[in-house]
Amino acid sequence: MTKLLAGLAGLGAALAIGFLTTATARAEMTIVVVERATTDAVTDLGAKGDSAGDLLTFANDIYDEQNGKKIGTDNGWCIRTVAGKAWECFWTISLPKGQITVQGPFYDAGDSVLAVTGGTGSYTLVRGQMGLHARDDKGSEYDFKYSLR
Repeated sequence: MTKLLAGLAGLGAALAIGFLTTATARAEMTIVVVERATTDAVTDLGAKGDSAGDLLTFANDIYDEQNGKKIGTDNGWCIRTVAGKAWECFWTISLPKGQITVQGPFYDAGDSVLAVTGGTGSYTLVRGQMGLHARDDKGSEYDFKYSLR
């Protein structure tokens, strides 16, 4: 019985080491794109004016890292959580090889980091994060940097 338990413990350890090796050996991928925010629309749902509960919706074109060639689209929504400071967002980017979903904060001033929550196609099992950086002070273009694993 002791040999059986020792054998099972050894098998469990080997499986755990194999899992950790596989998990850490997964390839990392970076995708950098530019969003041109041309359709953003705020619906005033909270108190009059900029207030918690307002809704931001969008469906924008996505361009390559050089901002020259359209390569996809995104669409999603954000709920205003702190007037003049932050939104909580969810959106999907659609690219030729599949879709990637993100969720997290969008700050009125400064960069944001959102969690990658999943994907389809070539991105079916992705996880990671997406850095968001405003390219201008008008809120018309954003760099999205996906760090995927």
